[in-house]
Amino acid sequence: MIKRAPLDLTFHIAGLFVAAMIGIAAMPAAAQTAGPANEPIVAGLLPESLSPWTMVRDADIVVQAVMGGLAFASLVTWTIWLAKALELFAAKRKARIATRRLAEAESLDQAIRALGGGWTRSGPVADLAQAATLELRRSAHLSPEGIKERLSIQLSRIEVRAGRSMSRGTGVLATIGSTAPFVGLFGTVWGIMNAFIGISQTKTTSLAVVAPGIAEALFATAIGLVAAIPAVIIYNVFARSIAGYRALLADAAGEVMQHVSRDLDRGRLALVGGTPRPRGVDLAAAE
Repeated sequence: MIKRAPLDLTFHIAGLFVAAMIGIAAMPAAAQTAGPANEPIVAGLLPESLSPWTMVRDADIVVQAVMGGLAFASLVTWTIWLAKALELFAAKRKARIATRRLAEAESLDQAIRALGGGWTRSGPVADLAQAATLELRRSAHLSPEGIKERLSIQLSRIEVRAGRSMSRGTGVLATIGSTAPFVGLFGTVWGIMNAFIGISQTKTTSLAVVAPGIAEALFATAIGLVAAIPAVIIYNVFARSIAGYRALLADAAGEVMQHVSRDLDRGRLALVGGTPRPRGVDLAAAE
């Protein structure tokens, strides 16, 4: 989970900047040079409008770079959301169907045949069943207890590998959610510095002159929050969804272990290619 401290700190510092600028604008009139001779200069410095595009266009090159990077981060966030949402939906649906087929089967051999048809022939659940078959084939003359122990280790590794594969890309969301507010704050600080420089050059603290620079600076923080907030939310949603996916794989692994244990107790392992059966198993007596 991503902590909310970066967002709170950004709001707090941005509020301090706004308060400082309002205080500057509220200075006594004696500190302002509002003579008619300065009016053309002030009027020439004012932008035509304060639309988002105008603020981006008129911003300092550093602030523009910050805004562009944050816009790109937001695009990456939504791209990952779309791709990962489709991937998770398909993987969870396949895992549910495959797990249900495992539960309906009477033996491991029947379960493998059930998984062999349709789109469940591949995927982590099919890998679990194939790993069980391979371990039974390799351990044909070994004790059932050792077979179960080794198979449990192998199934756990398959679960971890599938979960790691499904989590690929979510780390980028965590990085964007943690750093985007601070990147936007850097753009705000840089813009505020330029606003102070503008005050010194125009020799006036009129809000009409200071406001455009402040708006451009705070717009960088706004873009940072627009990039960070969805990234945090999407990351948390994916974290819960991936945890549910791993739970489905754990259920499938449990079904595989039950089939193996049941077949070992019955003494009739369904092996491929006529592999010798475990020591001590009398199929004729079992049938």
